[in-house]
Amino acid sequence: MEPVELIALTMGIGWASGINLYAAVMMLGLLAMTGNIELPQNMEIVHNPIVLGTATLMFFVEFLVDKVPGADTAWDAIHTFIRIPAGAMLASSAVGEVTPAVEFAAFLTGGGLAATSHTIKAGSRAVINTSPEPFSNWIASITEDFIAIGGLFAALNHPVGFLIFLILFILFSIWIIPKIWSGIKRVYAYIRRFFKFRLFQESESPK
Repeated sequence: MEPVELIALTMGIGWASGINLYAAVMMLGLLAMTGNIELPQNMEIVHNPIVLGTATLMFFVEFLVDKVPGADTAWDAIHTFIRIPAGAMLASSAVGEVTPAVEFAAFLTGGGLAATSHTIKAGSRAVINTSPEPFSNWIASITEDFIAIGGLFAALNHPVGFLIFLILFILFSIWIIPKIWSGIKRVYAYIRRFFKFRLFQESESPK
């Protein structure tokens, strides 16, 4: 791989893992297995039948869970401890045989991008779940899958274009994450007031 292609793959797999880890691994595994891409040697494990089969199964599980309001937020909370370290490890393996310093830099970059994209995904879904109808949740879920797969495809086939997109994504993240955080705080404040009100009603009700 050319240096720009390697950089795009390293950053792309970290970024995509934060949105949908299983879709990213499944896509890379299928493309490598069918001979459409040649991955660095350290990443060849993604097209191992066991790894590919597990990623495919978990992709479909996540596809279903991610459409259920509330369940998707719980799923995202659990995957905070899966997507971010997996994105870091995949990014470090994508750079191939390099010095430990470069490998560690890729680990930090991949983990940072995974953490950023995961924060936006999980935070925005927590806010969206305040809507009483399920359709916005479904649209958000399908859009996230499309973005993760499409972004990784662009990283593999149009590395320069993807890197430009990634710069814009980072700038967008700086702007949107504080707003998402404010929205989450309002949601939890509402939930806290709701339960306090219910407890007050129960305490005031005649025995």
